[in-house]
Amino acid sequence: MSDPLPPLREVIATHGLSARKSLGQNFLLDLNLTRKIARRAGDLTDSDVLEIGPGPGGLTRALLAEGARRVVAVERDPRCLPALAQVATAYPGRLTVIEGDALQMDLTPHLRTPYKVVANLPYNVGTELLIRWLTVDAWPPDWSSLTLMFQREVAERIVAQPGNKAYGRLSILAGWRADPRIVLDLPPQAFTPPPKVSSAVVHFTQLAAPRFKADRRVLERVVAAAFQQRRKMMRAALKPLVAEPVALLKSVGIDPTARAETVSLEAFCALARQIEAPIE
Repeated sequence: MSDPLPPLREVIATHGLSARKSLGQNFLLDLNLTRKIARRAGDLTDSDVLEIGPGPGGLTRALLAEGARRVVAVERDPRCLPALAQVATAYPGRLTVIEGDALQMDLTPHLRTPYKVVANLPYNVGTELLIRWLTVDAWPPDWSSLTLMFQREVAERIVAQPGNKAYGRLSILAGWRADPRIVLDLPPQAFTPPPKVSSAVVHFTQLAAPRFKADRRVLERVVAAAFQQRRKMMRAALKPLVAEPVALLKSVGIDPTARAETVSLEAFCALARQIEAPIE
C-alpha cells in the first residue's frame, strides 16, 4: 500500500518538530527504512500494534501501510500530536494516538490481545520498557512479539551468549522468556539529528513458557547480584544473598570461582530453583 502523506521532512518543517535530546528523540525520516522495520515484525494484518514514541509518525505510517489492523501510538511530546492527527485522518479508524508517558500508564485496555509491539524506542526509556515487557508476572504475556530499536551496544547485550563481554542481565532476561535476534542495523546518518552511536532493531518472539523453570523474582535477584560487580567470583557475588554460596554453587554444578559472564542461563535458573523462597 502506498503512503498518501507528504514526505516526513516536510511534515517536520510544517509543524516545527526539532528533535529534543531531553526526550531521547532521533527521528527516522527514510520511509523505505521504516517500512523495512515494519516488515521485520511479520504479518501485521491480524494484529493490534503498540508503538511507543512515534514522533512525527514515520514508523506509524509504515506500520499502517504494511497493513497493521490497528496501531495504538503513545506520544508524550504534544508538539507531535498534529502530525499524528494527519496520519490518523489518512488511515481512518486504524490509528489511536494516546498522549502521555508509556512508563506511567496501563495500555492493555486500549489493545486487543495478543498484540505486537513495534517501536523506535526513545533512548532514555528503551531498556526500562523492555525489562517491563520481559518481567510481567503472567506468562505468556499479552504481547506476541516485540520489534524494537536500540543503540547497537544495547542490542548486542540483549543477544549476547555466555563468555561474551556483553553478556549480562539483559541477555538472561531476554533469553529466558523470548527468542531475541538482531534483524536490522541502522547507521547514525539514518536519523535526524544523527546520534553518536549506531542502532539496531531486535525482534523478540515470546516463548510459550520460560526456557527453564525458575521463580522470576529469585532469578532477577540472583542475576542482579551476580553482575553487580562483574569481576567478582560467583562465591563472593552471592554472599549478600545466601549464607553458604560455595555449597549452593557446587550443588548446581557452578564453579564457585567462576565469574557471572561465564555462567549459562540454564545454570542461573538452576541456581534460582535451589533457593526455596524469594529473597527479601
